Amino acid sequence: MATAAGSRCLLLLLLLLLGVLGAPALGDPGPLEDVVIDRYYIPKICLREAQMGDFIRYHYNGTFKDGKKFDSSYDRGATVAGVVGVGRLITGMDRGLQGMCVNERRHLIVPPHLGYGSIGVAGLIPPDATLYFDVVMLDIWNKNDKLQITTLSKPERCNRTVENSDFVRYHYNGTLLDGTPFDSSYSKGSTYDTYVGTGWLIKGMDQGLLGMCAGEKRSIIIPPFLAYGEKGYGTVIPPQASLVFSVLLVDFHNPKDGVFLEHLEVPESCKRRAVTGDFVRYHYNGTLMDGTLFDSSYSRNQTYNTYIGKGYIIPGMDQGLQGVCVGEHRRVVIPPHLAYGENGAGDKIPGSAVLIFDVHVIDFHNPEDPVEIETVFRPEGCNVTTRDRDFVRYHYNCSLLDGTRLFSSHDYEKPQEVTLGANKVIEGLNRGLLDMCAGERRVLIIPPHLGHGESGARGVPGSAVLRFEVELISMEEGVPEGYLFIWHGDPPASLFEQMDLNKDGEIPADEFSTFIKTQVAEGKGRLMPSSDPEKVIADMFQNQDRNQDGKITPDELKLKSDEDREKIHEEL
Repeated sequence: MATAAGSRCLLLLLLLLLGVLGAPALGDPGPLEDVVIDRYYIPKICLREAQMGDFIRYHYNGTFKDGKKFDSSYDRGATVAGVVGVGRLITGMDRGLQGMCVNERRHLIVPPHLGYGSIGVAGLIPPDATLYFDVVMLDIWNKNDKLQITTLSKPERCNRTVENSDFVRYHYNGTLLDGTPFDSSYSKGSTYDTYVGTGWLIKGMDQGLLGMCAGEKRSIIIPPFLAYGEKGYGTVIPPQASLVFSVLLVDFHNPKDGVFLEHLEVPESCKRRAVTGDFVRYHYNGTLMDGTLFDSSYSRNQTYNTYIGKGYIIPGMDQGLQGVCVGEHRRVVIPPHLAYGENGAGDKIPGSAVLIFDVHVIDFHNPEDPVEIETVFRPEGCNVTTRDRDFVRYHYNCSLLDGTRLFSSHDYEKPQEVTLGANKVIEGLNRGLLDMCAGERRVLIIPPHLGHGESGARGVPGSAVLRFEVELISMEEGVPEGYLFIWHGDPPASLFEQMDLNKDGEIPADEFSTFIKTQVAEGKGRLMPSSDPEKVIADMFQNQDRNQDGKITPDELKLKSDEDREKIHEEL
């Protein structure tokens, strides 16, 4: 027991001696030899770490051990920018900042000999003060840095890329390297529009847009010396700030561009191509270069109809429709100076927008076009052909030039019947049925001014070119216009007496009909051809029964030739 008590007394004496001699007490580590670094927040993605010689931007709060603040970049409202590791900062800060990532946060404890030493900073930092810094790294770059371009997405099809002097329209989000946003075209609701390579942009953006396709997305990281450098820009971009742009190229063109044509589908048979002065009917989808649809004729279920080469449509479309074939599918890419220019049109076509039209040509014609007649089959020994006023029977199929079926006589029990020149069919069909033989087959292409015109008809669009396949079944020789019956020779000298079969001085309808039928049967005359001869005879009787009392008297009966002479006499 005595031995144990003696040992405890010896230990207490030793501890007292060490305290007198200045040895560190238990729990006090003594003066720091180096900076203490606490990386209390490290971002998941760290693209680079600050190295000796790098330019950096950071925020900090500086305090003493008791928490009293001696300095803060936040209080000054400006970040600190400088070069790390070259002696421009206190040694402790130089060491403590190396290896940091952008957005990393550190606590640094800087001992006096790595801070302001035994001198301190008058009125601010006492001698031999240990300094505590809370630092966040905002930006890192080097004078040897180059533009960093990352392609985020790119269209599969890219026929052309941006070159110097091109005019571009793009959307962007602009942030500092730490993610702080400073500008966005999206918030303004419009693209940023400018020329590339002409000094209108910061150098880094001028370079970063080169080689882009319309519809491509890029991330462009621009070091300060290719951006706003030492001055920054206003209150949103600090001095010596690296900039990050997320860019979507909407479209681009060059002021020297003409219309670009892409022939998507051209019919094998193209007998004729559209020229200036032709009237074209076409369907289209109109899009911007990013694919945004701004107009479509399909949505209206109606073609767009216009003359080409006469200034009725935008110059680019005037040019783009030259040389089209009926049935052709064509893509027309139009630069803004040949479209709607800097002002755009309405709320769907922005200023300086490149337009893309996917066009399907339905038909076209010229106001001077005649009926186009193609004889498919003509019987041998064709000596008798149709003439004006002849009565004809024919079959037909009618369609648009794109093949859309409209009408067909085969849908009915009988062929179509008409007297040529009687204005009972459209003029183009009337002309196409002339000089045909029975059994002959033709294809007729009828322009709208000889068809149903600008207004169209039920089932027929306005200004449509029509295609008829016709076959002449039979024909009957007609009579001159205005006649219902003509004599093959001279009429009887005493016509009334011969027509008055019962010699009672008047001719009722049955006597009139019997007499006319007899003349036809004996070949002395012929009725106007018709599917209903009885109606023709009834019309003749009604014309002669001038007082409409059901009988014809000698005073009423007159030949049409006599009537015509009387009319001439009255006019004279």
